[in-house]
Amino acid sequence: MRRVIFGCISVLILAAVVLFWQSVVSRKVDMPAGDNTLDSASGNTDKNEVKLTGYLIGEAPEGLPEVLRALNDKLKQDINATLELNYIAWDELASKYSLLLESGENIDFIFAADWSFYTTEAARGAFMPLSKELLRTYMPRHMALMPDEAWQATLVNGQSFIIPTAVQERKINLALFRKDVMAKAGLSTITAFSEIEPYLAAIKKSYPDMIPLNLDSHFDLSTPYGYLMAEQIGWPGAPFDSGDPSAQGIAGDMDSTSSELWSMVEEPMLSVQKKTAHMMKDWYDKGYVNRNPFANQVRSKQNFCYGKSGIAFGNSNDLAQVFTLCKEKGIEVYPFLMLYPSGTTSQSSWLNNGVSISANSRHPERALQALDLIMQEPSYAYLAYYGIEGRNYNILSDGRIGLPEGVSAESNTYPPDASGFWFVNKELFPPMAEWTDSYVEMRSRIDAYLKPVTYLGFLFNSGNVKTEIANLKSISIEYAQPIYIGAVEDVDAAFTRLTGQLKAAGIDKVKAEVELQAAAFLRGEH
Repeated sequence: MRRVIFGCISVLILAAVVLFWQSVVSRKVDMPAGDNTLDSASGNTDKNEVKLTGYLIGEAPEGLPEVLRALNDKLKQDINATLELNYIAWDELASKYSLLLESGENIDFIFAADWSFYTTEAARGAFMPLSKELLRTYMPRHMALMPDEAWQATLVNGQSFIIPTAVQERKINLALFRKDVMAKAGLSTITAFSEIEPYLAAIKKSYPDMIPLNLDSHFDLSTPYGYLMAEQIGWPGAPFDSGDPSAQGIAGDMDSTSSELWSMVEEPMLSVQKKTAHMMKDWYDKGYVNRNPFANQVRSKQNFCYGKSGIAFGNSNDLAQVFTLCKEKGIEVYPFLMLYPSGTTSQSSWLNNGVSISANSRHPERALQALDLIMQEPSYAYLAYYGIEGRNYNILSDGRIGLPEGVSAESNTYPPDASGFWFVNKELFPPMAEWTDSYVEMRSRIDAYLKPVTYLGFLFNSGNVKTEIANLKSISIEYAQPIYIGAVEDVDAAFTRLTGQLKAAGIDKVKAEVELQAAAFLRGEH
């Protein structure tokens, strides 16, 4: 009997060992293993298909299911993988992004940027650390194009956690105005955002269905306020400590060579804010601003060509389709470029658009292979950015990209730049035939305005003051955001309350930490 029992136990142990070894072997292709790793350039040599889960920012275009099927057909053939895409809505970005990464959910890759919590999430271990060797193995196309300057910009405490674009973005912030409304207001040009009241008043008087400043709860909320600030000082668009445009924090003058930093309730920032806030209050009191942008999820650029918003806010990339759509509707637009007092603006950082591998990824190497294809292989990049050839776009005889017959900017189910694949190599793409003359002219001038600035590429690690920064954000929602839209009775009293709350929340401690890290950045330490 003992021999029988012992024999059974031995068989069970042997079976367990075999199963364990089979499990290890079956996962071997998804583990870094030197010369034995699967090279995405060598084709599909793996028998085990995997599903990759990715998260992008924004809203899925109507035509995404069809595009995703085509993308998955290619991925399955090339690297034996398929992709499931999810989106984080703009109005949920601040609340959902970090929680999603903390949830333990399997996420293989996620959009990441210096304005989208990259440094904070990298510092707390939410992203997988990346090495040049790993990326050379699994992303050979992308690494062949990535300059060392871009790689250095990714480093947080000496380690990289993001795949940046290989080509620096060339774009500029814009506000679009309607030329017919400008004519009614007696304006032929707009040279300062602070001088647009005749335009706003003309809308209020003659266009009852149009809201002059129809702001949404996320992107637009603080944008007019930021444009007014930027006319007075080189406002970077968001504090260095949080990267959140709607939060109070620590900033510097990006239009100056000075390295001095201030909290936003210290001089000279406080005076700049107060002057801006008085103008926004005047506009709000006159009915130029929608009453409750906090409940509005529709961006001004989406309402602009339909006569619901008097101004569209965005940048020279994401507003391209607005130029075209308005032209289709017979509306001529006037682009106003958001510039600093010197008439220039900051270059985009290398981390303006990027993608990170989640620390919870089950298939990081295969995710890198997929990203290498999507970012740099033309047939993938066109598919991810423009959609299905013949349905969403065509290549014309002159080499430009055009819309298929019967498809307009309004009816296109997969508009360019709308899918959230902003990290693809846009240098692969020729001009679009649908670009209007005014857009082409504006685009040709962009490079002349862009300049490097003192703190370009500065990444703040909030680990030592994360509680204080969270408190500053909460206070900004309650006390600062009403100031941004002008919905306060007394501007000076509102800033007195805001300043007291920020001081109590530890803004001075945050400033000291930002100054410490900024000094290290200027010394070349990452």
